[in-house]
Amino acid sequence: MKRYLSILFFAVVLSSCTQQKEAVNIQRLNQEFISAWNNDDPEKVISFLADDVQFIQGETHFNGKSEVANKWVKDTYPTISDLKTNVVSTGADEQIAYEAGTFSVDVLPSGTDQLHGIGEGNFILLWKKGADGNWKLSYAQLEGLPVQAKN
Repeated sequence: MKRYLSILFFAVVLSSCTQQKEAVNIQRLNQEFISAWNNDDPEKVISFLADDVQFIQGETHFNGKSEVANKWVKDTYPTISDLKTNVVSTGADEQIAYEAGTFSVDVLPSGTDQLHGIGEGNFILLWKKGADGNWKLSYAQLEGLPVQAKN
């Protein structure tokens, strides 16, 4: 009987010593990403992108860090401000994480005779853990509604 208790004791001790891999805090990742957008820091936004990142919005599809950086980040950040998200779905494990929901953003006028606008729509941001242990944005999809004039 002592033998079985000893085996059971060591089994419990050894199993409690194995570390559980923790999932990433996806809320923190997305908050850092959105803060970079709202602080007009495109280089920081770009630093979050994976080398093989994909961006999709409607019929637009950009592939790779360079194209996404130039055609989405750099072309978009000077035209918007005050990006906000409302998360409705989230998930994470030790290798992949996502958040999805709705977004709203102030659309800046493109000329002096233009009005401010409000852009709204749906989003999904998918992050993957790289071989180096850093989390990078791997996939971003935005589906926006037509911009509405802001009163």
